[in-house]
Amino acid sequence: MKYCFKLLIVVFVFLFSGTSLFAYDSGDFVLVIDPGHGGRDYGAPGSKSKEKNINLDVALLFGELVMAKHPDVKVVFTRRTDKFVDLKERSDIANAAKADLFISIHANASTSRSPFGAETYTLGLARTEENLEVAKRENSVILLEDNYKVKYEGFDPNVSESYIIFEFIRNKYMAQSVDFASAIQEEFKKTSKRSDRGVRQAGFLVLRETSMPSVLIELGFISNPTEEAYMTSAVGQQSLANSLFNAFTQFKIDHDRKSGYYLPAGQEADKTTSSASTTKQAPKQTPPTSTTVVQTPPVSHAPLTSEPAKTPTNVQQGVIVYKVQILASSSELPLNSPQLKGYKASRYVDTDGLYKYTFGSSTDPDEISQLKAAAKKDFPDAFTVKFVNGVRVK
Repeated sequence: MKYCFKLLIVVFVFLFSGTSLFAYDSGDFVLVIDPGHGGRDYGAPGSKSKEKNINLDVALLFGELVMAKHPDVKVVFTRRTDKFVDLKERSDIANAAKADLFISIHANASTSRSPFGAETYTLGLARTEENLEVAKRENSVILLEDNYKVKYEGFDPNVSESYIIFEFIRNKYMAQSVDFASAIQEEFKKTSKRSDRGVRQAGFLVLRETSMPSVLIELGFISNPTEEAYMTSAVGQQSLANSLFNAFTQFKIDHDRKSGYYLPAGQEADKTTSSASTTKQAPKQTPPTSTTVVQTPPVSHAPLTSEPAKTPTNVQQGVIVYKVQILASSSELPLNSPQLKGYKASRYVDTDGLYKYTFGSSTDPDEISQLKAAAKKDFPDAFTVKFVNGVRVK
């Protein structure tokens, strides 16, 4: 019987191999990450970038963190490459995977260069013209799809009257979606130092047919030069991914606790637990630590600058601290030097007399490995270095 079940799973994955479904791990909790736009759908244009690429970069970093820190979570991407995916297909992927949570990642835009900040949407009727315009822009991708009038039952993304249908939607996952959206916004403020534009509602087609808690995130304004620079930098993308990871961890712990699967370290399982909660008992676990290695500047209209990265103050004597070395120079560089490409670097002089610049600081080598992978986009020769009591060791 078990063999037949496994065979069915293999067949299912094979059938989807020609679409955008990419699944990882075989845990009980399923997270679907949806990088908005892709392929011929560029999304909002920036002065030097395309929204579709920002969405994908942050989504992949976020997914990697979840896979590394939550081995009991199956991560499903609606796309992992620059590929066009229908809005309906995105929700179909989530429903087919029986997802517990759906996160669609986007970047905002405006006709003005002034607006800035991050916001998170849940499904509902847009109560403001601004929210409606965001929904219109994101839904307009269906115009690139074949037979969209039939597929979306005559819905016209550019006509305000089409959005009246969202007035009558009663989503049983609304409370969970709003709670998760609030946690995301809190992390954007705390971890990524983003300006908080709040939790909002609007009629997004990609959220309409998902049968699980779902949110759509606007990471920042690609039309704002400062925010565009932040969202395209390795520092910014990793920090935004960290924020999403921290919010997800809160959601997952709450989900496990309500499901009866979560046990704080050191506690024994209650032998009187009902059969409904013991038939699928998960192993004891402790909450993963929040990932806040990258420290980023608050949003402003001034250019991004670099500052020394501080070694964690609570590190015990003799403990190894890992950093990513990104640059070496025979002469001292100012920490806002263009050669550092906006990274918040720290500086030390090695025994060879060279000035060396590092990025990030953590006692967790896995976290530094993730930062190193991100930094290699800008510094291909980046590598990990170790310090003990402030002195580099081999």
